[in-house]
Order: sequence, then structure tokens, then C-alpha cells
Amino acid sequence: MKEPNEEQWQELSTRILTDIREWRRSHPKATLAEIEEEVHRRMSQLEAQVIEDTAHTSAFQCWSGKPAHERPCCPICRTPLQTRGKHMRTLQAAGGHDITLKREYGTCPTCGTGLFPPG
Repeated sequence: MKEPNEEQWQELSTRILTDIREWRRSHPKATLAEIEEEVHRRMSQLEAQVIEDTAHTSAFQCWSGKPAHERPCCPICRTPLQTRGKHMRTLQAAGGHDITLKREYGTCPTCGTGLFPPG
């Protein structure tokens, strides 16, 4: 499992705060609603990075070779999944920022359902 890179989060936070200050200087007549929108837009970058990094710490990112009771289960029939190799998947976080996850994809040996385990 990959541990979150808090130093990277700090660097991104600092850059975002600097960008917000610069935006404010160039938009001195911005309304409170405009300021709020800009802050949310920029902070969503940090939010997406924290979500992605935290998701990479999931125990479900690598579960091949684990006993059946430790593998993710099919949401339909509750049978432990069989791994079908690692796959990348890009999701969209709030604010429209991409989150890329790489983890094992599984299929249910009973009903054939495919699953990119959550978590």
C-alpha cells in the first residue's frame, strides 16, 4: 500500500493559497460569491489529490492470492471475486478533477459480474 505523500499535499496547498491571493489581487472588486466560487474551484484540486492518494492506501488495491474470506465479494451474490489483473480507472471528483486509481479488477466465478472494488 502506498502511503499518502503529505509533503506533496503541503506543496499543493501552498501553491493553491498563493494562486488564490494572486487571483484576489487581480480581481479587487470580486463579490463574496465570486471569491467563494474561486476558492472552491482551486481547493477542489487539493481535495482530488487527497482523495486519490488516500484511496491508494486501500487494502482492496491488491488482493490476489488472499484467502477467499479476505477478498472483495460480488455485490450481487456475495461470492468472493477472482482477480483479473490490475487495471487503471479514471474517475471524476467534485470540481471536475480526475482521480486515477490502479487496482485489481475482479469477476465473480458464480454470476460473472465484473467489479473494480471500491475503497
